[in-house]
Amino acid sequence: MKNYKIIIQYDGTRYKGWQGQKSTDATIQGKLEHVLSNMAGHVVEVIGSGRTDAGVHAAGQVANFKLEEHWSKDEIFATLNQYLPEDIAVISIEEVDERFHSRYQAIEKTYVYRIHNSKIPDVFGRRFSYQYEEKLDIDRMKKAAALLTGTHDFASFCGNKKMKKSTVRTIYQIQVEKEKDDIVISYTGNGFLQNMIRILTGTLIEIGSNRREVEEIPKILDGKNREFAGYTAPPQGLLLKEVRYENGD
Repeated sequence: MKNYKIIIQYDGTRYKGWQGQKSTDATIQGKLEHVLSNMAGHVVEVIGSGRTDAGVHAAGQVANFKLEEHWSKDEIFATLNQYLPEDIAVISIEEVDERFHSRYQAIEKTYVYRIHNSKIPDVFGRRFSYQYEEKLDIDRMKKAAALLTGTHDFASFCGNKKMKKSTVRTIYQIQVEKEKDDIVISYTGNGFLQNMIRILTGTLIEIGSNRREVEEIPKILDGKNREFAGYTAPPQGLLLKEVRYENGD
């Protein structure tokens, strides 16, 4: 058996997220496994670097799977892109060490959240940005973002209230930038909890709209309670941009 690493792009609009589900075939993992299993003649498990929520997009999702040696890398690549839906594409494939695991060995991820901050809707970008009409104060958002960087217990920003594992994560950087009518927030960290980026974004939006104070951030973190943080921003503005590994991949 050979172990293959792939990088995938997808428009998550019509999918129920990354994770395969028995109740539906509308998942990214499910689509990949369907094509690979049909090709191989047996069930093939595809392991993703992480689970993106329903409606969330990816430009650089990483996954790995194992196949019998008689399939070439080029054959697998061509088959995937021939039979996957048009809103999912494999942009690269490589053979990796048999011990490579896309989820366990990931050391850093970057997500981008795009807010269209205008009273005029973005007709062409509506599936990939959050339409928010009220004017946002980007300087206040930047100050709050600075308080969220570093290593913290992000329990207040976790969508899973029954989370039993550690909710401590490290955010290396949060960049808040203005691009014409859009506000683009980039999050880079060693990992993120369920809905964490969308809750962080909802909180920053509340601060940017003066509904919450910058100084509340330490209290929200210390409270370790989902009720203390802001709302969960909708999924369409979120994109998994990149996943990095120790060897520089």
